[in-house]
Amino acid sequence: MSNNCAVNSSLVIAQKAVKQLRLEAGVRRIKTCVDSERAAVQHSSQVSQAAAELKTFCLQNAHKDPLLTGVPSGDNPFRPPKSCVLF
Repeated sequence: MSNNCAVNSSLVIAQKAVKQLRLEAGVRRIKTCVDSERAAVQHSSQVSQAAAELKTFCLQNAHKDPLLTGVPSGDNPFRPPKSCVLF
């Protein structure tokens, strides 16, 4: 029985790894090569492009960020539970 659980656990871990790799394979990446001075300038330009895209994404999604907007006390799962008083 224990061996079966270990196999199931390994299978779940492998499935999660495959899912993560598929997600990462779909990410558009900016490729760089630094084998010459010209490539170094190109690398700098690509880093600037990536930084600009990251900034745009952050600004577009700032209204959804709970660190920037705060969490209403009723929706906060980390607030201490209140005790119930009947009388």
